[in-house]
Amino acid sequence: MVKRRTAIDSDNDQDDRLGSPSDAKRSRLNVTEIEGQVELGNDQSSKLKGKGKARDDSDILNDIRVDDDDDIAAIRDTHAEDDEGAQERFEEEHEESIRESIRQRNKHQGGVAKFGIIEAIEMHQFMCHKYLTFKFGPQINFIIGHNGSGKSAVLTAITVALGGKATSTGRGNGLKAFIREGQPAAEVSIHLKNQGEEAYKHDLYGHSIVITRRFTKEGASSYKIKSKDGKLISTKREELSAICDHMNIQVDNPMNVLTQDAARQFLSSSHPSDKYKFFLRGTQLSQLSEEYETCLENISQTSKVLLRKKEAIPDLQVHYKEVLTRFEEASKAREQRHKADELKKELAWAHVAAKQEEVTEKATEVHKLEQRIPKIQRSLEEVDGKFTAATAAVEVHEREHENLGNIDHLIEKKRTLGETMRANRAKLSDLKTDERSISENLTSTKKAIQGLESRMEAERARVAAYSQSKQDELSQRLQQAAVDVQATETNLKEAEALVREKQEEAKTLQEQGDRVDREIHNARNSVMGLHEQIQRCIEQRNNTLAPYGRDLKNVLERIGKMRWHGQKPLGPLGVYVKVKDHTWASLLRNVIGAHMASFVVTDGRDLPVLKRLLKESGNPNTNVFVSEVDLFNYRSGEPEPQYPTILRAIDVSDDFVLRILINQAKIERTLLAPTRKAADELLSGITAGGQCLTADLWRVQRWGDGGGQSQPIPPLRAGDPRNLLFTGQDAETQLQYWQGQSAAAEANIRTLTSQLSELRDRFTQPNARRKIEPYDPNQFHLALLVLHVSKRQCRDFRRQLAELRAARDSLQTEANDSVLVEVSGLDEALRDMITEKESLMAQYKSIAEQKAVIDQAQAPLLKELNDVKKQIEAFDGRRQEAQAQVAHAAEQRLAAQHEQQHWSKKLLEEEKKVGDAKEQLNINWTAEAEQYCARVHNPRKVQVVQRNLESVQAALKEREKRQGASVEEMAVEVNKARAALETAQKDLKSMASLNRALKQSLRLRLEKWHDFRRHIAFRCKVVFQYHLSNRGYFGKVLFNHHDGTLQLRVQTDDLNGTQGGNRDKDPRSLSGGEKSFATICLLLAMWESIGSPIRCLDEFDVFMDAVNRRISMKMMIDTANSSDGKQYILITPQNMQNIHVGPTVRVHRMSDPERGQGTLAGGSSVA
Repeated sequence: MVKRRTAIDSDNDQDDRLGSPSDAKRSRLNVTEIEGQVELGNDQSSKLKGKGKARDDSDILNDIRVDDDDDIAAIRDTHAEDDEGAQERFEEEHEESIRESIRQRNKHQGGVAKFGIIEAIEMHQFMCHKYLTFKFGPQINFIIGHNGSGKSAVLTAITVALGGKATSTGRGNGLKAFIREGQPAAEVSIHLKNQGEEAYKHDLYGHSIVITRRFTKEGASSYKIKSKDGKLISTKREELSAICDHMNIQVDNPMNVLTQDAARQFLSSSHPSDKYKFFLRGTQLSQLSEEYETCLENISQTSKVLLRKKEAIPDLQVHYKEVLTRFEEASKAREQRHKADELKKELAWAHVAAKQEEVTEKATEVHKLEQRIPKIQRSLEEVDGKFTAATAAVEVHEREHENLGNIDHLIEKKRTLGETMRANRAKLSDLKTDERSISENLTSTKKAIQGLESRMEAERARVAAYSQSKQDELSQRLQQAAVDVQATETNLKEAEALVREKQEEAKTLQEQGDRVDREIHNARNSVMGLHEQIQRCIEQRNNTLAPYGRDLKNVLERIGKMRWHGQKPLGPLGVYVKVKDHTWASLLRNVIGAHMASFVVTDGRDLPVLKRLLKESGNPNTNVFVSEVDLFNYRSGEPEPQYPTILRAIDVSDDFVLRILINQAKIERTLLAPTRKAADELLSGITAGGQCLTADLWRVQRWGDGGGQSQPIPPLRAGDPRNLLFTGQDAETQLQYWQGQSAAAEANIRTLTSQLSELRDRFTQPNARRKIEPYDPNQFHLALLVLHVSKRQCRDFRRQLAELRAARDSLQTEANDSVLVEVSGLDEALRDMITEKESLMAQYKSIAEQKAVIDQAQAPLLKELNDVKKQIEAFDGRRQEAQAQVAHAAEQRLAAQHEQQHWSKKLLEEEKKVGDAKEQLNINWTAEAEQYCARVHNPRKVQVVQRNLESVQAALKEREKRQGASVEEMAVEVNKARAALETAQKDLKSMASLNRALKQSLRLRLEKWHDFRRHIAFRCKVVFQYHLSNRGYFGKVLFNHHDGTLQLRVQTDDLNGTQGGNRDKDPRSLSGGEKSFATICLLLAMWESIGSPIRCLDEFDVFMDAVNRRISMKMMIDTANSSDGKQYILITPQNMQNIHVGPTVRVHRMSDPERGQGTLAGGSSVA
């Protein structure tokens, strides 16, 4: 059979299609189903010209003729009636020539195909083969082996490798069924010959094309198409289809690869129509039929469309006549339009006359305008002078401001003086405390002196009453008094020593206690903050938004569902910010951390709604910025590239968020440095000064005039949620870190509490010699209380000692029977108290002197401090004055600049006015009017001509209103209607002509198709009979193309002329050997009409006896030898004994089934 590409040159390329249920639709193409064709007669229509006159439109429509169903049915019936007679005539004419060609072909030795045949095949884990490979001969290949050796797997591998369907092999429902048991994937490779002039892309593939298909248990399948050298060329299924199409390999055609099941179906189908469909599929006539049917359907659809278009032409003709009639009626208004045109011409020259009058006025105006320009220029020159002077003044004041220098030395001196004065004030405070203590002691001494004086007076009065009987008692009391005095003196010394000791210890412990107390307080706050931080880390494990606030996931969901006046709010901003270098993380948490939890809205009306939403979720302090989406250029605000800034230390994934941070935190100009010293050095290299933040938490500011300041940045407290920002760690790692910090802080609290208790114990430990009053161990400042108690005890001891001494002296006097002795003792005690009073007075005086010295030292310090403050204030005043002068000069310069711009703009405006006026003078109105029309002499005034023109135009509009359109519009409408009509007629004629040509082409193709079918069927009959005769059988193939049936009749040699009845057998009544032989004969007859270079047949001789098998094998070998460019692959379970094979035959013997064999050693070839 002729290949599809050459037989149907004008058809579109389509994929090869196998037989389907639609094959049973008909056995031949029904030519007479072409209906509704549109034919056009000679094109005698002429274009509508002038006023639309043309010959009668009915003549044009008569040129268009549509075939009716009877006409097309007649074509169908004629072909059907002639079909049987034509078949008989064809057989009579060509039978002898076909038989002669068969005889001649048997004498001819066929050539080897140069492309399209299989050179070799490889199978990996395919069906029962672990690995199998061998090479095919170019003509005849027999694959022999015992049952179960995997012979049929070769045909299955060929089908699979060339892209065939798994179901067509009859061995499985899918590719997964072909994978060797227990293996995940299988692979099949086939080598196709690719030589000669018609080779497929020989420059790309070379002499061979290697196609590899791999498929897995999961259902995946892939192709690799390689060149002879192993270079991968393509992996697309389309490339494989193109290769098979070019080489005419029809892998799914059951006639090319005939399996056992297909062979049995081919011969033993129960119904003749099934045999006929098998015949059409094998010869590809059914595919041609289906494609022709598609063409027929398209032609029919086109015919229906053309009929609808033809029905629309009368409406277009009616519309054209209507608009043409309206146009003719509107043409009557042309006289009025001519009058209007004449009035327009007169109006043009009336305008010329009016403009000539205006020229004189414009000349005067130009003269006046030209006189104003010099005045404006003088004003501009004056303003330029002011601007220059103001600029110079600004420069002078700026230099004065720069020359002021700085006052860092004064600030340092002020700090030193302040520290010295604070130290002196601390000394004064201590002296005042001692002074108060001495004053209290002095008061107690004075009271004791007064008591002694009173007792002396009483003793003198009591002397007379004493008797001798009291002497013994007085003696005992005197001894006891001496003991008491001695003991009291000892206690007083101990108490005074304890006071001095406690004073020193209290001062030291006061400082230590305050420090430890502050550390405990800070540590407790830190622990509370760390617990909060741990809780946030726990939340962060399930919610990445935890560092930015409470319940933000729900907030964002509600934001997404709500409607907003502007864009949807954006935030939190920290989601879009990442730190590049974690060296700056601690600093950036402190500086821009507050902005990370912020949100942004683009419409101010959304601000209260979002604030309320945040407040409801527990985030009342979250900042919300209002800003339009302005992606401005911020590069001008950045320093040189060598200076690190906050912007350069972070990555911001959203451009809008970046602009928000620039506006709110000035991240593009805030510099960064590792230390305070490095910040000073960095800013010293920038003339304009600036601000720099350091990694050790300092804010360093320098101004352009040389001044500056440095301030520490307070570190974040432990519980601050900003500590979770910019960590570069996951939530679990942070949780472990903060838990460790919390444990360390709690341990620190325990250590500090122990230290505080130790300090209290050291100070409040009872004296070994005297028990101090009970104390409260929980009172932090107990040291001061003990010191106060000790001082009070000293005063009591002194008073008690004085009293005891007085009592002792009194008893001594009494014991000596002398009244004066008692008084003398009191007098001695009085003298002691006076001596103590003088000592206290001396101490008080010494303290007063020390205070005087300190006060005297404070006075010059205070004066010097006041002088420094005045110098600083004076410098600040001068600097402010200089700044004010610079600002004033800048304002004057700005005012001069504005005035300069004003006069420059004024000058440009006046010059433009002059230019416009001159341009009006230079306009040649006469030339323009002459271009419009000839001169109209003595035109009337513009107003008069305008009124007449308006009157005529109003009349025209009234007529147009009645007509519904203007004359111009109706002319356009006429042209459009005429163009639409002509276009429709032209398109209808051209499409009808095209459809007629397509119908004629299809008719010719159908005739060729019938010729193909007739020739193939008859050749099949003759060749079938020829092959049966080799066994001495007679048979015939009965084709009924009209009914779509194929019947076989075979007469075997067991029937002879003596038997009566019909000697022809139905295939179902044949024996197994006869049936297999008949199958081979019919298959060889069919192969005569197939163009594919490959023929494959599986176990064709399984039911044959030795005689039938020998004759069949010889017949197939002879047929293959006489065929040009054909390759045969035949599978048989029998051996090749008693079979004569030639050099063109290659026999491949497969090993017995072992299910684990390796490479097949190419089989054995028998020559």
